[in-house]
Amino acid sequence: MKQVETGNPEQGLDGIKVNEVAPPPEPKANEIMVELHASSLNYHDYGVASGTMKAPEGRVLMSDGAGVVKAVGSDVTTFNEGDHVVSVFFPDWQTGGPTIGDFSRTPGDGIDGYAREFVTVPASWFTRAPANWSHSQAATITTAGMTAWRALVVEGNLKPGDTVLLLGTGGVSIYGLQIAKAMGARVAITSSSDDKLEKAKALGADFTVNYKKDENWGKTVSEWTGGRGVDHVVEVGGPATLGQSIKATRVGGSIVLIGVLTGIGGEVPTALLMRKQIRLTGIIVGSHQHQEEFVSALENMNFTPEIDKSFALEELADAFRYEESGEHFGKIVVEY
Repeated sequence: MKQVETGNPEQGLDGIKVNEVAPPPEPKANEIMVELHASSLNYHDYGVASGTMKAPEGRVLMSDGAGVVKAVGSDVTTFNEGDHVVSVFFPDWQTGGPTIGDFSRTPGDGIDGYAREFVTVPASWFTRAPANWSHSQAATITTAGMTAWRALVVEGNLKPGDTVLLLGTGGVSIYGLQIAKAMGARVAITSSSDDKLEKAKALGADFTVNYKKDENWGKTVSEWTGGRGVDHVVEVGGPATLGQSIKATRVGGSIVLIGVLTGIGGEVPTALLMRKQIRLTGIIVGSHQHQEEFVSALENMNFTPEIDKSFALEELADAFRYEESGEHFGKIVVEY
């Protein structure tokens, strides 16, 4: 079977290798064999593939994987042969509060991932995929979809009529837009591209702002709410954007930090954060239980994920180069 691996970290994306290897073993008692058909690209995957995050040479890439169960172990009761399934980001975090603070057991980073045609793993490493979703659509759930769901619903307790601010038009933010609109919220979204903002409006965004043209976009978003401020912010930027996000948030609102695209450290206006009594929460994706709940919710929401472009598995390096360009709107997927 084909699988795509990291090469020499010094070579970056040029070092990615496509190899032919033996298929995986038949499943043990608690395992399933999955024929994988799709994965989706995330910033975390890019960090591993580009060598920024130092995974060992030969690591099978990709945290997200969707496909069909081909065989089940004797003790497996959750799946049957032929079921459509999707992987979870933290295989060891099944339920309850967070227990993991690193990526040592995340597929595609600390352990081998899903850029391969077959995999045999414990059944608990997958959940069912939403009914009637394609494999490519289901593959977007594991990281981007789950992060948006946990930020808005699990941590933010999103309700109809709430106001939400999303930063940028990458996979998490566009998923957040679709979830929030499906749940009856009002959404503001930022971008440096007017064309992308028009696409966001077409998906239901109620208010848009170009942060390159409006450096004080936090105040602008607050004014959109009549000066009250938004209820929820899904914060992907980190130090360079957090100050504006705090300005945009209402007293007693919620900011969920899910990314640090502008760096891993910087100044935070702590006095304003304290005065507004904002709840600032950092998260990394979610648990197996969170994903099961998300899949159930998706089957009752009237949307499918926004997929920008698809590549073949052996074109994974080119897919990452496209992600690197920043031209995409929503998700990039690989199909195999």
